[in-house]
Amino acid sequence: MEQSCEYNLNTLLAIIERLRAPDGCMWDREQNTKSVRRYLIEEAYEVLDAIDEESPDNLKEELGDLLFQILFLVKISEEKGEFTISDVIREISEKMIRRHPHVFGNKIVRNVDEIKTNWNHIKIHEEGKRDKDASLLEGVPRSMPSLRRAQKITEKASKVGFDWKNSDGVIEKVEEELEELKAAIRSKKETHIQDEIGDVIFSLVNVSRFVSVDAEMALRSTIKKFSTRFSFIEAKLKEDGKDVSHVSLEEMDSLWNQSKNNIKE
Repeated sequence: MEQSCEYNLNTLLAIIERLRAPDGCMWDREQNTKSVRRYLIEEAYEVLDAIDEESPDNLKEELGDLLFQILFLVKISEEKGEFTISDVIREISEKMIRRHPHVFGNKIVRNVDEIKTNWNHIKIHEEGKRDKDASLLEGVPRSMPSLRRAQKITEKASKVGFDWKNSDGVIEKVEEELEELKAAIRSKKETHIQDEIGDVIFSLVNVSRFVSVDAEMALRSTIKKFSTRFSFIEAKLKEDGKDVSHVSLEEMDSLWNQSKNNIKE
């Protein structure tokens, strides 16, 4: 393939077809939908990292990697006679038009809340037509990260009225679960402790939902903050010729507080 050619979606599809050909790449030919799954997830998370870094160059690269995995999956399905890239594009195009009647139809909306409500009504109607006996929660992917899945599940339950009236009730639930966790820790029963920790986290996810915060992104932000501050501690100790594993908690605590003032979050 000439390096000077103009690259587009068809170019990338042709590259994938060549890789999957009998005389193509041995490794690529061995892949299937199950094996590609892990790479799809990894690339999606790398896209999130690039967004967090606010780096257009990294985001461009990571979006390319993610797009490759998506098209690779399409190629595998095409080989099995299941669907083509045209089918995928047609289905998502029809869905977006259907879900935006205020843009592509005559629906009148006054604000974003009405747009979201309308979107959810259309989605519920579509899912109901596919399987009237399916649980309301079945549309939440099982492989979704646990915090995000918990938030999606509680959002769906809340739409049919299974919810607290206000955030005060959710906070009270968190406090109740914390007391139960303390009791579980005193019991020293591992399975009991695990259950109660899960209940506390689940309740905190509900708090996040009530205050319109994405629990998954909130935790990602805190992990990033912790990692940055701990790296600061390691760097400062290294400057002084010290090993982080051989200093006191008090010294690390002092550097932690220093990092809060020195590092712009």
